[in-house]
Amino acid sequence: MKSKTITLDEIKRVISSLDLISAIEQGFIDYSSGRATVPPIGELLMDKGEVHIKYGYIQGDDYYVIKIASAFYDNPKIGLPSSNGMMLLFNQHTGETECILLDEGYLTDTRTAIAGAIAAKYLAPENVERIGMVGTGTQARMQLQYLKKVVDCSDVLVWGRGKEKLSKYKTDMKQHGFDIETTTDISGILKNCNLIVAATPAHEPLLRATDLQSGVHITAMGSDTPEKQELESGILEQADLVVTDSIEQCMERGEIYKAIKTGSITKEKVVELGNIIAGKAEGRTSDDQITVADLTGVAVQDIKIAEAVFEN
Repeated sequence: MKSKTITLDEIKRVISSLDLISAIEQGFIDYSSGRATVPPIGELLMDKGEVHIKYGYIQGDDYYVIKIASAFYDNPKIGLPSSNGMMLLFNQHTGETECILLDEGYLTDTRTAIAGAIAAKYLAPENVERIGMVGTGTQARMQLQYLKKVVDCSDVLVWGRGKEKLSKYKTDMKQHGFDIETTTDISGILKNCNLIVAATPAHEPLLRATDLQSGVHITAMGSDTPEKQELESGILEQADLVVTDSIEQCMERGEIYKAIKTGSITKEKVVELGNIIAGKAEGRTSDDQITVADLTGVAVQDIKIAEAVFEN
């Protein structure tokens, strides 16, 4: 059987009609219930960029998926996007190649943004007064767009290192109906916002425990390797609830890995998002709680989004 190749333009035409939040929620449930087989991440960390290979299958599904995604953060300086990659969809029963999704990193960016929305759906305070965005890149934009689906708030404070990028972000996101204020003072994010998304490739903590306020939810998206860190580990130590997409994976990378390594928290404090979605564990139970979601990205997200696009 000849496999089908789907281009980025074709993907973008179909994706807005799909209920991807529900699909990826089910992926998290499948993972936490033990139905998914997800081997350790394959990784190339190079001078100019990084490549992640994620793959796996869910018992009872028709497919298995291998995803290759790269990030070369200096690419925008030469007029290229920072993300690239593809997803390969195979028949789980015969091993035949069903589809090559030439998404150029778009599906990875999309499923990552959806995971942020899902975390907010279950962990954000009931009344989100102001959203804080740490970063001005592609993921910082997509996170905000998908948050619109689950959070009734358009007031956003965004932090970035450069005024030019902040200005561009403000102009672009205003077109999506957001009221954007920019800042280069990172402490203002925790002091003035009660739903925060950190979406940078930082290798040193940006958000500090001394600025932490009661009732805040923080989703950390950027620290997907052992070297990266956006949150001071004291934030996780003070949190009432620490959530991850994969306990096994966060033992090796991300904010939880850093916090366990320094002794700020133990593994026993961590809850998987899939168990909260399934009702097997409690999410936020009061508006005074401090909650943190550390999401390093799991192959079940790639499986569910690739299946959804291919089948439609």
